Amino acid sequence: MDSFIGWIGGKKALRKEIVSRFPDDIPSTYVEVCGGAGWVLFEKEQIKKQLEVFNDIDGNLINLYRCIQHHPEALVKELEYILASHELFYDFREQINMRGLTDIQRAARYFYLIKISFGCDKRSFATRKKRLDKALERFEDIQSRLTGVVIENRDFEGLIKLYDSENALFYVDPPYHGTEKHYDKNGKPFLEEDHHRLKDCLSSIKGKFILSYNNDSFIHCLYEGFHIEELKRNNTLAAHSSNKEKFSELIIRNY
Repeated sequence: MDSFIGWIGGKKALRKEIVSRFPDDIPSTYVEVCGGAGWVLFEKEQIKKQLEVFNDIDGNLINLYRCIQHHPEALVKELEYILASHELFYDFREQINMRGLTDIQRAARYFYLIKISFGCDKRSFATRKKRLDKALERFEDIQSRLTGVVIENRDFEGLIKLYDSENALFYVDPPYHGTEKHYDKNGKPFLEEDHHRLKDCLSSIKGKFILSYNNDSFIHCLYEGFHIEELKRNNTLAAHSSNKEKFSELIIRNY
């Protein structure tokens, strides 16, 4: 199934490639470490008795997932009569981190910012036709898919150590090297040292990992010795969809 939101660096175009590279032996635990829009989670089969964990460092994003998981009707009620508005968009940008909002109010504002912004960046109002009603109709299906999923809001290192075992599979989609400034993580930038910290953490796990990155010489050197594949996809940020420009990405595994 499709995600209910867009996301900078989202894996809509690569989700099938990633899932096809999951190990043949079904892991007892599946952990999505840098969840974002959850394209891989929504693509993978929901397996009976498998523990699924969805995590992101963005607290507003995780609040949105938890509200859809537990209170989709209340979230729809908060959003159903709201229209696309330049003024409202920038009001919500100012309000999103203010004190006094309920979880539902905060989730509604965050969802609105994602859906109404240009490129889902939550910063700039997109001057194009926008409809929220179609997205709201999907909340019930999204809630059903999230049933039983443990939703976490942790730093990747603590999360990986918490859920690591010989029967665990971690899918990791960190901010791409050199593009970290485009990812809004509630004022917590992903630094050069975090790329090293992630590599050190993954190098010592008992379980398996599959990691997506941009095709970058720094990443090739950092993960030397692991299984690295280069994949090409259409560049969705190209100015004209007809130019067929390709963007190169890496899939890195320890199996």
